[in-house]
Amino acid sequence: MPVKKADVIWMNGKLVKWDEAKIHILSHVIHYGSGWFEGIRCYATKKGSAIFRLDAHLRRLYDSVKIYRSVIPYTREQLEEAIKETIRANKLKACYIRPLVYRGYGEVGVNPLGCPVDVSIAVWEWGAYLGEEALERGIDVCVASWQRPAPNTFATMAKSSGNYLNSQLIKLEAIAGGYVEGIALDFFGNVSEGSGENIFLVRDKTVFTPPLSAALLPGVTRSAIITLAKDLGYAVVEMNIPREMLFTVEEAFFSGTAAEITPIRSVDKIMVGEGKPGPVTRELQSAFFDIVRNGNDRFNWLTPV
Repeated sequence: MPVKKADVIWMNGKLVKWDEAKIHILSHVIHYGSGWFEGIRCYATKKGSAIFRLDAHLRRLYDSVKIYRSVIPYTREQLEEAIKETIRANKLKACYIRPLVYRGYGEVGVNPLGCPVDVSIAVWEWGAYLGEEALERGIDVCVASWQRPAPNTFATMAKSSGNYLNSQLIKLEAIAGGYVEGIALDFFGNVSEGSGENIFLVRDKTVFTPPLSAALLPGVTRSAIITLAKDLGYAVVEMNIPREMLFTVEEAFFSGTAAEITPIRSVDKIMVGEGKPGPVTRELQSAFFDIVRNGNDRFNWLTPV
């Protein structure tokens, strides 16, 4: 989905014009993938503009940076206010929010310690990541030949820029095969996640999802879905999911800040359930959108702008 330009971007404490938000070509992040970021949404709820789970997103951002022995040169409170300031400065009621922490220009080499840690925040208007039709009808996906990293190779719990080269391979393979998205398996052949989404399965009104040990990102929306499902009375089981289970469940869906709750109607051209969003998926969608669209937030997940 093309980025729709806004007016300004926050960079190291200052708002700069969109087209002037630039970094040096020798910045460490460009050569070695040493960046950490978040994808956050601000919704135009019926009760005003509000950011979904801002505290959880910022906590994950700080965790990601810490894993790589780095430090963000701003407090969480400062970044929270900077995000709100950037939204207000761009006069947006609803938007996608991209805070990015990265190793900047200083030295070129694998050792990043001689490079400064820079921070930017961009916001722009953004619709449904996989398309509005995907939310209503579901999407066709495949199991990718590319796997998630083995344990003790990459820090899969960190939302780091370099990790997404693996995601690109999964996504590109899916598109080349005529699918919308791909599902990655972990090193042991169990289901992990999509290229940029967590995955849930439903069978006999029980909701299943892979554990964090399956080389997946600890999704903020993922944890919200688990909370919503339990609140609606469903059992939620986090377990290693064998590949063949994808073909025997009644429902499947992706979750994520961008994907929200996107139903999966087929995997490897095998229909999931009846080939359309099932009742549990629909109920979870309804509960989720009641919060982010109507502002009926009993979990205190929304931060007013």
